[in-house]
Amino acid sequence: MIEDVSLRVTGDSGAPLPVPAWRIDGGRPGPRVHLQAGVHADEIAGMLVLHQLLPRLRQAAEQGRLNGSVTLVPQANPFGSGQFRQGRILGRHHEATARNFNRGFPASAKATGTVDNLTDWQRQLAALAAPADIVLDLHTDDEALQYLYVHERLWPAARDLAAALRAELAIIWEGDSDGAFEEVVIEPWLAEGRLDGRLVATVELRGQGDVSDALAQQDADGLWAFLCGRGVIDEAVELPAWKGVAVPMGFMETLFAPVAGVLVFERELGEAVQAGERFARIIARPGDAESEVVLRAPQSGLFVTRYRDRLIPRGAIAAKFTGSAPSSTWSSGALDP
Repeated sequence: MIEDVSLRVTGDSGAPLPVPAWRIDGGRPGPRVHLQAGVHADEIAGMLVLHQLLPRLRQAAEQGRLNGSVTLVPQANPFGSGQFRQGRILGRHHEATARNFNRGFPASAKATGTVDNLTDWQRQLAALAAPADIVLDLHTDDEALQYLYVHERLWPAARDLAAALRAELAIIWEGDSDGAFEEVVIEPWLAEGRLDGRLVATVELRGQGDVSDALAQQDADGLWAFLCGRGVIDEAVELPAWKGVAVPMGFMETLFAPVAGVLVFERELGEAVQAGERFARIIARPGDAESEVVLRAPQSGLFVTRYRDRLIPRGAIAAKFTGSAPSSTWSSGALDP
């Protein structure tokens, strides 16, 4: 059975904004799954993945091979998806309030009575996912390897997800994540002290430009294999051994552009870079050789993400690396503002 569980929120103009969502119920006992994409509306890859996965799940239910239920929200953010300016979508922050769309979820979920439109949207999305045992929030970085964010209490149990998606890195977090969606899901689980069989993870599907049928098929196949392994779909699978690395969030190195200018990367994503080794440079004033600023890795690690555009503003995140020791710049919360 497939049920329309779409959300109804109100936009900044007062007009209704639907958030299409479907729940496929196999009519048999099993895990409850929630899959969503596009909380940051400019992160498109997951939308295509869920678009491809939906008919496969529906067919599995029709064939009597779906246990439990799967809820899919392929385009979760109706506010950000309408924020087109000068030919580009600005989907990370809400224009009217400057709030990051993926922050403040726990507070929104607890809000009562009449609230602002954005809080209401977050509250409804959190409520839709609340009954689930497995929750995957699909995102992308600027340019990046395939990687996951997973709470320390759910690792290494989440290695099956990392293996199924061929993730090259799992970033392990603890404490809080500045109110990201993942936090609102795990908060009651931690309070209950019951994590067996449960999983919530933020899945970073490479970079924002990595949108293609081939990659979406690969990722949909990976999610399918993961769901089979977790008993959601009756199909025998054998997941490969995971060969990636798991790093505490506090060990990640985030490098910010010290100046604005033309950004030239000298190393590729996925390469191992040694401490002090140059990986990029910024030309602040093209034509002036003295204006070049060299960027170096603060410690040895894997080159994980990099800025997508090649003209970078001062203070933007130029790159992220794994590390083998705590970062000198780490405090707490999420990696990105």
